Amino acid sequence: MLMKHDPIATGKRKSVNMSLDTGIVAAAREAGLNLSQISEHAIRQATKVEQERRWKEENREAIEGWNHWYEKNGDPLAHLRSL
Repeated sequence: MLMKHDPIATGKRKSVNMSLDTGIVAAAREAGLNLSQISEHAIRQATKVEQERRWKEENREAIEGWNHWYEKNGDPLAHLRSL
């Protein structure tokens, strides 16, 4: 299922060649599965996971700095929790 605000999706399609195990292809076809949709979904998910991993690595120092500040100073919005 394509999400409405998916930053990866363009709505355009590109034909690509893939090599897949023949047994997997046969079983998927027998089950009536759409290999293009399944492949696209899996690639989208893997891309998002990798982008998140890279973002965390690129921002590791800032995240650690914020975590240190938070541990030292506490939650600056804690007083709002009782409202």
